[in-house]
Amino acid sequence: MIYLTKKINIFYIIVILWLIPISSNSVENKILYKVNNEIITTYDLKKEFKYLSLINPTISDLEKDEIFEISKNSIIREKIKKIEILKHVENIIINDDYTNQMITETYSKIGLNNKAEFEKKLNNLGISLNEFKEKLSIEALWNQLIYEKYKSKVQVDVSKLKKEISLKENQNIFNLSEIVFNVEKAENFSDKLNQIIDDIENKGFENAALIHSVSETKSFGGNLGWINENSISKNLREKIINMQIGKYSNPITIQGGFLIIKINEIKKEKISLDIDKELNKLIRLKTNQQLNRFSNIYFKKIKKNLKIEKI
Repeated sequence: MIYLTKKINIFYIIVILWLIPISSNSVENKILYKVNNEIITTYDLKKEFKYLSLINPTISDLEKDEIFEISKNSIIREKIKKIEILKHVENIIINDDYTNQMITETYSKIGLNNKAEFEKKLNNLGISLNEFKEKLSIEALWNQLIYEKYKSKVQVDVSKLKKEISLKENQNIFNLSEIVFNVEKAENFSDKLNQIIDDIENKGFENAALIHSVSETKSFGGNLGWINENSISKNLREKIINMQIGKYSNPITIQGGFLIIKINEIKKEKISLDIDKELNKLIRLKTNQQLNRFSNIYFKKIKKNLKIEKI
């Protein structure tokens, strides 16, 4: 639903892999967790870290225990989605054209120029293209499932959105990152916010997103890419318009939680004033925001009914 080029030090990542606290004195592949009948092994965790380090290299800056937790939670989340998806489809397969489009979007986000460069990067990390395609397929099928379940509940006020469209030809284009978080009943808002801010300041925004965000963008360190100001709601636009590059906002209340937004870069761009085109962008944005909230709600619901056990 709804990045700046970063160089990955392959040697450093490989060293980190063997620091993950999963029986580091042994290289055998052990079963660590079970999610219903889906198993998670030491090999799976190391693969997950490689994947996360590919799309968000700053994860290597974290402590080994944090790397372990993030990798574990990421793969458990994927297993839960896979279990639910297979209740509705026979195989984890999506259209090749859509897969290739998603691969292109992924390597563009991490600063690579073409698929060949991307495959080389995957090979260097020991990830096969088919393994990567399966991850993309799980996310795509999950998003499709959420859309089919909740599309009737999505509400978009088109007339209101029309009023939010700026008619300026020269517009700001923002490269943004986000942290979307919830506060559970047992949590204190101030304590949670202080922890997030502390992690942003000491571990970087990308890693704070990995740790705390509930948005699907968390694996990419919360990166949203380039968005022109017309594709940002008026309320949010007013909050970030005077922010400096590298700064992040105070928490902004959104449907189902809170949003912290960071400006990575800003540029000016002359756009064609196609009202219908800009309106459709805003509609997609609002729709994706609501679907993301429904995704989190549904995920929590199905997670409660699954047996997750440490072996």
